[in-house]
Amino acid sequence: MVNKNPQKSREREVRRGGASRPESEAPELDIRIVDVTRVAKVVQGGRRFAFRALIVVGDNNGRVGVGLGKARAVQDAIRKATDRARANMQRVEITGSTIPHQVIQKYGSAKVMLKPASPGTGVIAGGGVRAVLEAAGVRDVLTKSLGSPNKLNTTYATFQGLCSLKDINEEARRRGKSVADIQPFWRRGNGSDNN
Repeated sequence: MVNKNPQKSREREVRRGGASRPESEAPELDIRIVDVTRVAKVVQGGRRFAFRALIVVGDNNGRVGVGLGKARAVQDAIRKATDRARANMQRVEITGSTIPHQVIQKYGSAKVMLKPASPGTGVIAGGGVRAVLEAAGVRDVLTKSLGSPNKLNTTYATFQGLCSLKDINEEARRRGKSVADIQPFWRRGNGSDNN
């Protein structure tokens, strides 16, 4: 069957995210698959199996999103999760290569501590916590999972923890202190400590 209306086919291609998008418009995103799990739904005739995918998307420059997708095929679940993660992207506060302050975030029964680290430390984290931090562009951070080791909940706890970070300039103004007083010790003294 020949398509008689080329205009409609072009519109359909644009809606599907076809080749009509210029390269400069689409930013390069870091997509990480954290977890793909087979899940079951019990129906009258037995079990119906599907796949659940947990995806982290970030631009390595302060924006990150987490998405969850479920479908009968793995590729469909990954595609759904990626689309949801892109729609869910949030800007997070990053100071240099680390986070501005320590934060402890709870999500479900998972509890994650994120702590700023001096330059050169690296990302001391594992699983979904590492994926979220690296996709956000954090290069030096210490973490500890304090609650449940569930990948889904630790990933969401990390994402919410990053979203709850405060701007160091706003916090200094709110407390009535200078920025240097509330910065971590490795960022305070720029050669002024020499005796």
